[in-house]
Amino acid sequence: MNKLTDLPNIGKTLANKLEIAGIQNEQELKEVGSENAIIKIATIENSGACINMLYAIEGAIQGIRWHDLDKERKQELKEFYRLLP
Repeated sequence: MNKLTDLPNIGKTLANKLEIAGIQNEQELKEVGSENAIIKIATIENSGACINMLYAIEGAIQGIRWHDLDKERKQELKEFYRLLP
């Protein structure tokens, strides 16, 4: 089971936010999914949740840099993010 910081796009700061949100490792992140992970992070005071963080989490789940996300998936994530309060 990989630590969060072993995944692409996940540095110490984002790993800390994920851990505070209750996501401790790669398996838990994959089970929760990027959309639910960003919702959990957004509930943390001063979390700084943003669209790029959502892209980073999705890239980590897929095992790629977020810049290489499929355009369709990026568009889905963008539409999802716009619906967040």
